[in-house]
Amino acid sequence: MSIRFVEGVKADLTADIVYMMCPMHLLKLQEMMRQVEPGQILEVLTDYDGALEDIPEWCAKTGNEFIGIEEAEDFYKFYIRKKEM
Repeated sequence: MSIRFVEGVKADLTADIVYMMCPMHLLKLQEMMRQVEPGQILEVLTDYDGALEDIPEWCAKTGNEFIGIEEAEDFYKFYIRKKEM
């Protein structure tokens, strides 16, 4: 899966998981996805380089839409749209 870079995505909820390593970043992501409604967007802040592969793969496995990432100064912002039921 190729990484899509985006700008200006408006998220409904933000998960700050900077400093979390594998597998905690995916466990926290899964927990936070329960807090958004179908169709809403979760923003995930992380500095873990492994997330560049892990989060898009997690989206593909769970059926959630990986919108893309935005680079901030010291971390990445991942945007995920929760799948419709």
